[in-house]
Amino acid sequence: QVQLVQSGGGSVQTGGSLRLSCAASTYIYYTSCMAWFRQAPGKEREWVARIPAVGSNTYYADSVKGRFTISRDNAKNTMYLQMNSLKPEDTAMYYCAADSLCSRLARGISDYWGQGTQVTVSS
Repeated sequence: QVQLVQSGGGSVQTGGSLRLSCAASTYIYYTSCMAWFRQAPGKEREWVARIPAVGSNTYYADSVKGRFTISRDNAKNTMYLQMNSLKPEDTAMYYCAADSLCSRLARGISDYWGQGTQVTVSS
């Protein structure tokens, strides 16, 4: 049973924008801290952004701060990552994740992962 389903992504030129979506089951959506991670070829997985189950506090990696925005749509049980001013170094496979504890997500540990979606930024 798939718990997190990702969509979005694709290829853009430097400076372009993309939006990633991560649809979750109702239980997971309302009980989980959620986050986005990415992994570029030959590199370790990197945390990108995090949003709690309740409240509006959001957290970003320094590499994306000011360019990316993480958000939730409670009506659709969906988390988003709006990516603006994209750079070639943003090229990676992006994964959404959900866990009952934000502290676990902060360490890259998660109960649930999306299937991944590719983002490619060309110069």
